[in-house]
Order: sequence, then C-alpha cells, then structure tokens
Amino acid sequence: MLPPPIVLDPWLKLWLREDIGRGDRTTQGLSLHNTGEATWIAKESGIIAGLPIAGRVFQLLSDRSEFTPLVQEGDRVQSGQVIINIKAPLDVLLMGERVALNLAMRLSGIATLTRQYTEMIADLPTQLVDTRKTTPGLRILEKYATQMGGAINHRLGLDDAVMIKDNHIQADGSIQTAITQIRQRMPYPLTIEVETTNLLEVEEALNYGADIIMLDNMELGLIKQAVAIIRNSNPRVKIEASGNITLATIRAVAETGVDYISSSAPITRSPWLDLSMRISSK
Repeated sequence: MLPPPIVLDPWLKLWLREDIGRGDRTTQGLSLHNTGEATWIAKESGIIAGLPIAGRVFQLLSDRSEFTPLVQEGDRVQSGQVIINIKAPLDVLLMGERVALNLAMRLSGIATLTRQYTEMIADLPTQLVDTRKTTPGLRILEKYATQMGGAINHRLGLDDAVMIKDNHIQADGSIQTAITQIRQRMPYPLTIEVETTNLLEVEEALNYGADIIMLDNMELGLIKQAVAIIRNSNPRVKIEASGNITLATIRAVAETGVDYISSSAPITRSPWLDLSMRISSK
C-alpha cells in the first residue's frame, strides 16, 4: 500500500535536497514568485503509478500547491493524454519537476511491465508476486508499483517471513535441520518457505512441515511432478514457482497448477514510462 506521510515525507525531502543542493541557481536566479499552472502528459501508453507520491513532492515545497490527477492509480493511459493538472508557485513547479517526474516514471514503468505479466495469467488462479530484488531505498515504492500492475507482494524484508534458500541449506547442512532450528525460535504467526530444486528436497520440505514450497528453476515436467506430490501429501501447503520467468514462459508455468509465480523481472527489467511536464500559464 502507499506509505503514509510519516514514512514517505523523509524520503522525499532527502531526494529534494539531493536535487536542489544549495539552491536552484536557474529558477532562483529568475526571481519567480507568481503562481503558475502546468500539466503532465504521457508520451507513451502504459499503466500509471505514483501520482500521489509526485503530488506530495510539490506539497512539501509549498502548501499552496494544488495537484489534480485526471486518472486513477493503475489506469492505462495513451500517448498524448493529459494525466495531471498542477497549480503552484512557479519556482515550486520548476524545483519539484524532476524528483516528481522521476518517481512517477519509474513506478509507472514497473506497473506497466507488471500488468503485461499479470494479463498473461489473468484467467488462471495463479498469482504473480514480486521479490526483494529492488532498488535500495525504493523497495516500498517499487512494490507499491507492482500492486498497481496487478501483482501481490512477497515479503518486504527479511523480518516478514522465513525463507530457507539454497545458501541457508548449504550453510546449515540440510532442510531438516534448518526448519527444526528456525521453528524453535521464530515468533507466531510467521510462515516457513523452503526453496527446492529437485523432488528429494520437495519431499524433505514436506516431511518437516514447510508452509510454502518454492520450486526454483525447475523445468515444466518437474514442476508438474512436484505439484502432484505436494497436493497429494498436504493440499494446504502453498506452491511457488520461481526462476527465469519471462512473458514467454509465465503462462505455461501457471498452467502446472502452482499457487504463485515469483519474478523480479517487472522491477529489474522495466523501462521508465515517459512523462513530461509543461507549464501552460502564469
């Protein structure tokens, strides 16, 4: 969900300070004090995300800023479409422009690619989830953008849930010992997910009470076998497929009957959605 101001505002102030530095030499050199109006225009089609965040940028610079979105978060827009009207002091419009646009373009790009992935499996019960492969400092916002694209969030951080991955197993010795030790120390009601790469590991994860079993980088035939084993053993265990998920492969993976497909691609491979601001009057 969208972070509340107590969480969001310190980030925005930091990013504004990064851009403005000791002062906007161009804008402040012009001595602009009048109120102006501006519009944001989509320069290509895509899914919009981050407009409330962009609006907050201008509001932090001046409480006289009026930010009026003409579309809703998660809406599809077309090239040339006006998506926002802004009324604010001219110096505020110019000083806030780049930070606000950068955030909205980045998040809209993520939402756009996420929507392409979710549309590939929209008629199936499998859900797309994101990962922790995010830009440091932007994780909450990038995961918000995947939601706008139709995905659901995987854990936000290491404290959200237990995920026993290959390196944990290698370091600790086995799935059995990892689950046994962690279950004695973890708080209620966290769940335990185990990453598996073959059917022996799937059986071990089942035997020791994993709540979620990830099928990592398995080929389709092996995924189908693993799904059958898990469903027959314990239908309550959730199944997640992961690894090299692309637009070309996601539907075939979903058709194996897994509950979730996790992919970093909507965040790590998404281009920015091109947006621009035009000052229309003063």
